[in-house]
Amino acid sequence: MNPPEDTPGRLLAGRYDLIEELGRGGMAVVWRATQRGPGRFARAVAVKRVLPELRGTPDIAAMFAEEARIGAELNHPNVVGVLDYGLDEFHEPYLVSEFVNGLDLGAWIRSHGSRGLETPWEIVAAIGIEMLRGLASAHGRLDARGQPSCVLHRDVTPGNILLDVSGVVKLGDFGLAKATDRERLTRPDVVKGKAAYLAPELVRGEPASPQSDLFGVGIVLWEALTGARLFLGENEIASALLVRDARVPLLGMKRPGLPLQLAQAIHRALEREPARRFASAGEMLEALRRVLRVLPASVDAFTLAPSFAAALAHRPSLGRT
Repeated sequence: MNPPEDTPGRLLAGRYDLIEELGRGGMAVVWRATQRGPGRFARAVAVKRVLPELRGTPDIAAMFAEEARIGAELNHPNVVGVLDYGLDEFHEPYLVSEFVNGLDLGAWIRSHGSRGLETPWEIVAAIGIEMLRGLASAHGRLDARGQPSCVLHRDVTPGNILLDVSGVVKLGDFGLAKATDRERLTRPDVVKGKAAYLAPELVRGEPASPQSDLFGVGIVLWEALTGARLFLGENEIASALLVRDARVPLLGMKRPGLPLQLAQAIHRALEREPARRFASAGEMLEALRRVLRVLPASVDAFTLAPSFAAALAHRPSLGRT
């Protein structure tokens, strides 16, 4: 008997009621779902499933299981939490994570552009700080024995930065992550990540490092401030070549009036050579915090929440990411 298609209304594993697709990528589809329990218990969750055409593929199944393993060990407010992992009645895997009620950074950027607005630089800097808190937690992960076991995200893109209407920023989708205690899970000849958001050293075939993730942070912050794509070529190869050369237009030319320290921090993250970037996510985080210290009021969740909610309210005309 062939497994049924995942459709709205399917009760997965006896307790996850699928409601609607939230998005799909090259390997998986994510559903908004309701977790059902005894009595009247119910809560919103996100359920990730391998694409039907890829089910049964050993490499994909192993990567899916590894995402669940890593996600379960990353307990941080700025990382989307993994709640459950298992196999359905047809032995197909599912991964359950917390549901973020909001939109991703890409949709937030487009919301401003479609209304003819510039993104507030102080909110962009605050989003960057929250992203870096999540990355710092992943990079500083300890294994079960208490030994350092860095997790590299390797897919820092606008679509993986989730903005909750409560004002919380969460880093999601560790599907391409690599933990140092599982070095050779996937084929070494496959470059992971979307080409326009890779770091130059990855295009050159060199190993990933925390500085590779920081390059991704630099890209998304540059794009959030300018409303333009930084390394967008005609195809994946052309985008990768742009990344390899890492010629970054000056933020001050693209958007005059930005604080100099903010532009300098982003350009440092976008240095072509990893050694010239920040030494750690924590160091970059502190650089962004210094930018915000000059403001008369703090930029926190209470500041971010109205901006995220306004963008979400405008989202129907933008289409789903």
